[in-house]
Amino acid sequence: MKFTLSWLKRHLATEASLKEIGEALTSLGLEVDGIEDRAKGLEPFTVGYVIQAEQHPNADRLRVCIVDTGKEQVQVVCGAPNARTGMKGVFAAAGTVIPRTGALLKAGNIRGQASNGMLCSAYEMGLSDDHEGIIDLPADAPVGMPFAKVMGLDDPVIEVAITPNRADCLGIRGIARDLAAFGLGTMKPFDVTPVQGSFESPIQWKIAPGTEKGCPQVAGRLIRGIRNGQSPRWMQDWLTAVGLRPISALVDVTNFTTHDYARPLHVFDADKLACDLTMRWAKQGESLEALNGKTYTLEPSMVVIADDKAAHGIGGVMGGEHSSVTEGTTSVFIESALFTPGMVAATGRKLNLQSDARYRFERGLDPTSPIWGLEVATRIILDICGGEASELTVAGSEPSWRRSLSYRFARSRTLGGIEIAPKEQEAILRRLGFETKGGGEKIEVSPPGWRGDIEGEADIVEEVVRVNGLDKVHAVSMLGSGAMAQPSVSPAQRRPILAKRTLAARGLMEAVTFSFMPSALTELFGGVPAELKLVNPIASDLDAMRPSIIPNLLMAAKRNLDRGLGDPALFEVAPQYKDASPTGQTLAATAIRVGRAVPRNWQSPARDVDAFDAKADALAVLEALGAPIENLQVSTDAPSWYHPGQSASLRLGPNVMAWFGAVHPKVLAALDLKGPAVAMEVFVERVPLPRSKGTGRPKLELSPFQPVERDFAFVVDAAVAAETLVRAARGADKALIADARIFDRYVGDKVGPGKASLALSVTLQPKEATLTDEAIEQVSAKIVAAVQKATGATLRT
Repeated sequence: MKFTLSWLKRHLATEASLKEIGEALTSLGLEVDGIEDRAKGLEPFTVGYVIQAEQHPNADRLRVCIVDTGKEQVQVVCGAPNARTGMKGVFAAAGTVIPRTGALLKAGNIRGQASNGMLCSAYEMGLSDDHEGIIDLPADAPVGMPFAKVMGLDDPVIEVAITPNRADCLGIRGIARDLAAFGLGTMKPFDVTPVQGSFESPIQWKIAPGTEKGCPQVAGRLIRGIRNGQSPRWMQDWLTAVGLRPISALVDVTNFTTHDYARPLHVFDADKLACDLTMRWAKQGESLEALNGKTYTLEPSMVVIADDKAAHGIGGVMGGEHSSVTEGTTSVFIESALFTPGMVAATGRKLNLQSDARYRFERGLDPTSPIWGLEVATRIILDICGGEASELTVAGSEPSWRRSLSYRFARSRTLGGIEIAPKEQEAILRRLGFETKGGGEKIEVSPPGWRGDIEGEADIVEEVVRVNGLDKVHAVSMLGSGAMAQPSVSPAQRRPILAKRTLAARGLMEAVTFSFMPSALTELFGGVPAELKLVNPIASDLDAMRPSIIPNLLMAAKRNLDRGLGDPALFEVAPQYKDASPTGQTLAATAIRVGRAVPRNWQSPARDVDAFDAKADALAVLEALGAPIENLQVSTDAPSWYHPGQSASLRLGPNVMAWFGAVHPKVLAALDLKGPAVAMEVFVERVPLPRSKGTGRPKLELSPFQPVERDFAFVVDAAVAAETLVRAARGADKALIADARIFDRYVGDKVGPGKASLALSVTLQPKEATLTDEAIEQVSAKIVAAVQKATGATLRT
């Protein structure tokens, strides 16, 4: 929200400095984003009068000007084509720093003629990119006066951040009200005296049955015999300062009331309307060309302003081009309506249409404003454009907004953290426009119409505390609950961090992608139900919630490859979505690797990524999360976006904790990504939490006895999973066997068709005594027997 200091003083009588106003606004909770002093650096520039401008005797494109600066007459050589006798321009004396270039202006001699200053263009002043000629000031500009003052640039612009609940501060009067309550001045009177109409309006308002839900009330009046020229200089200066372009008196008045009073209005050229105007719901497929030149197709959930022939405006958002006012407008019909915030917000989102009116309507206006807003606009239009006003025409009724809330004075201390005297609290509320009654420890408070955000006691405390001064609320340390600090996060909350650290330590780069993806691509990843497809996506190709993070990471990998960054390895720990149910969101630690696992080097041959790289990533994450790695089973039931022969699941009984494997070729083809590519998904929340309430690691128990390794080779059917053999070996003697792993696999004529030889290394770790040869043989026999029973294997000799 922007406004100038002089515009603020239109409503606030104050002698406070600009610095004091800025500090007060921040203390009130209206944080100042910036204060722009537009006159800074322009102090040396003044109004100069060109007494004489003659052709330079030695240059065709130069003119020699005699300039009256108000103090003296100086000669200036100027190359601007519009330099002429009798004009007034911006004069800079020698020694002035030019704002655009930072160059120091020096007196000199140009083609034999002395030049002791400069007549400046808007480009050189840093005010615009126009450098076709020098600035041509109005004829009534006082000679010698500072240029910034003449152009209204000596009026600082203040910008404040308005929170969504403070719709009243989207008008400068609302900001002035807060400053007055803070003690930084007094409010100037607000004239809402009704303008007496001299005739009945030929255009009447109607609200179609059922439309009250979108527009409960609308008021209007016709003004005839107007002259729609330019708005006054003061209005143009204020509008320009806040970033608005002056258009015409009528349009500028509506923009002025929007920013001055937070009261959006619209004006129709009355001669372009066929008959009475009606607030109604739009018809399916109905279209309207708006003031921005674009045509919008409307829906029945949108309110339109229409006559019998066509719609002339989108309720609460923007008016139509067909009935807009022009320089030739002589009769104007003013609309001052109250639209419901939900309807306006939904309309703006569906049409992707922003406007100052929408911004205010969707935050909620003062329900009393349709009438007084119309009276204010009427008075301004009559003053600027002349004319004759009709009587008011009103349809609908003012919504019920009056309410009474109980307030206990002690709540400023218990909720706000500061003790404020009851009398001061009540005085603050009254200065803000609240009505109070009662006494003692509790009073009844009635918020004003412009404060629709006040709904309970906590809201009243906020008002009291912020006007008293947020800087007066002192920090208070929280008392500890014991000598030992409790963990700030639970084991479950630490898991995403552990997963990220583990994957980063394995050389993968963390990515943060959108939770959305193209709906066409979701079909390759199981699809999503209709409720997970977005009605109003942020981009046309991000129209569905992601069922898996893999496609987003693969698309990011492709973007990296397209830019020459080879072998991307990315991960993301974030939610993915299956359906709209409470259990439809899953936290997944997902990683992808594309290209080579080992680049070309002199020590070993290059190697492409494969399913075992993805498996290693998955197991590393599961181990970091505390999963019982030794007890996990591997099953070949990974989903369809993995390669069916190069993928698997890691599960603990029926609980699937991870998928890993090579990405299916059809997925790579759909993404136009050259493989190989592998991926893994670990479902963080499915990993069982430790049963122990403690968060520390278990005690490390080391054996003083030497471990023993024994190797075995078993011949099994080629279809037997190596995992089955390893599990059998580990279970032969759980107290003594510390580890068992496959270190070789052989298939060939030496073991016969349909057979495979699996070499197994078993580590025996005694804890009570050194193993004897007899004990080792006994354990070896147990291992062979267990493997033979589980797999039907024979010991290869």
